[in-house]
Amino acid sequence: MKKVIVTGADGFVGSNTVKCLVENGVSVLALDIKDTPENLPISDLVTYKKLDISLCEQLFDIVNVNEFDTLIHFAWIGSAGPLRVDYNLQMKNALWTVELMKTAKQLGCSRFVVAGSIMEREVAAAVATQGSKPGMGYIYGMGKLIAHNLCKAVAADIGVDLIWPMITNAYGEGELSPRFVNTTIRKIINGEPLQFTAATQNYDFVHISDVARAFYLIAKNGKPFCEYIIGSGNAKPLKEFIIEMTTALDKNAVPTFGDVPFTGTNMPLSAFDTTDTEKDTGFKAEMSFSEGTKRTMDWLKTI
Repeated sequence: MKKVIVTGADGFVGSNTVKCLVENGVSVLALDIKDTPENLPISDLVTYKKLDISLCEQLFDIVNVNEFDTLIHFAWIGSAGPLRVDYNLQMKNALWTVELMKTAKQLGCSRFVVAGSIMEREVAAAVATQGSKPGMGYIYGMGKLIAHNLCKAVAADIGVDLIWPMITNAYGEGELSPRFVNTTIRKIINGEPLQFTAATQNYDFVHISDVARAFYLIAKNGKPFCEYIIGSGNAKPLKEFIIEMTTALDKNAVPTFGDVPFTGTNMPLSAFDTTDTEKDTGFKAEMSFSEGTKRTMDWLKTI
């Protein structure tokens, strides 16, 4: 893996992955919808181009055939916030992913790596449960799962090596979206009440530094048509993570459990298993949750 195209390259996970690729001597064509990138490293190994992923055919005007060997795809509109429940948009994301893979194949990329989500497994479990009512909160995960299934079929047909890393829950410095860790830390900083579900559902969190390194190793070493969980390797009930976080950040912050109803699906710990990731790619998370949340809190206090 010497030359890589990265979509969504200026986003939270994308930009950190680009930094990791560059640190390992990989040349990167970084693509994003912004006119000017804000988070990319300054390096002779990085070239930035503006590209709307819905117009992926424009890549033919940017890239020479057989110039790049791998494409890592992060671009996905509505991965956080209210657009997560926009089913029209999430379906479009899935179709754009398939079209991008076909374009990558035509450009000579032999490997197509897509940022999947642990929510795919939660969606599959929820939908397969008799009498379940998954709700709109599952739309984003459904979009990812649809993209995954479509890409598998098309990749086999056109002859491209599809690799599907599935992020559990990424967090860390640079993350601005209202995800769980960010929201909870902001409440701790502001002295707001910490109210949660019973938090008995299994969960996992992985720091962005580990996520970026995982994408590098998976793109380099992952086996074709395999999915790889990107996690800490230490999944456990959410309550344990919350207690670890509040203890590390502010011993006066007292979480209350059971005040908020839980409407999701509790997945078995096996759904978070990172054994294949470690065995096939050599990735193993290094950042502890307490240290990672401390660093995130320090960063949030500066913005």
